[in-house]
Amino acid sequence: MVGTEDTRLVVLRGNSASGKSSVAAGLREKFGRGLALVGQDNLRRIVLRERDRPGAANIGLIDTVARYALDAGFHVVVEGILGADRYGEMLAQLRADHRGPTYGYYLDVPFEQTLARHATKPQASEYGEAEMRAWYRPLDLLPSGLETVIGADSSLHETVDRIMLDTGLAHLPALEH
Repeated sequence: MVGTEDTRLVVLRGNSASGKSSVAAGLREKFGRGLALVGQDNLRRIVLRERDRPGAANIGLIDTVARYALDAGFHVVVEGILGADRYGEMLAQLRADHRGPTYGYYLDVPFEQTLARHATKPQASEYGEAEMRAWYRPLDLLPSGLETVIGADSSLHETVDRIMLDTGLAHLPALEH
């Protein structure tokens, strides 16, 4: 078992440029200290400099970092594309092992909109439409059926507020970490 009955685990998934990192940053800003962000891109691309493939080391690293933070008393947001075929088993086990409440969200944004958003990002020159089209998976939900789908019509502010309320984070004090 991992975490406590009071720790919150939030899994935030969606396609590239669907707004996951912005939502995660918004949750951290609203909550304050005590909310750990476990970003797939950071661990996979920066820490390990690894390609996203089945059985890759980042899958275990994401799991380990999330568990460590939960055991240390942090609320945790795990965010990334986290494709169901590669990350689903790890996420299901993390959910099963977490003592506290766990919430899953999938940001469902049409391809054309993710492409437009990508063009505004600092790393826009690192990859383009062809790569994004190859990565895009429409409604790549986990088989558990335990994810809330948030559509492109929900603004960043609305999405952050919704998750803060759904998870109870809006009513919890920031921690002293």
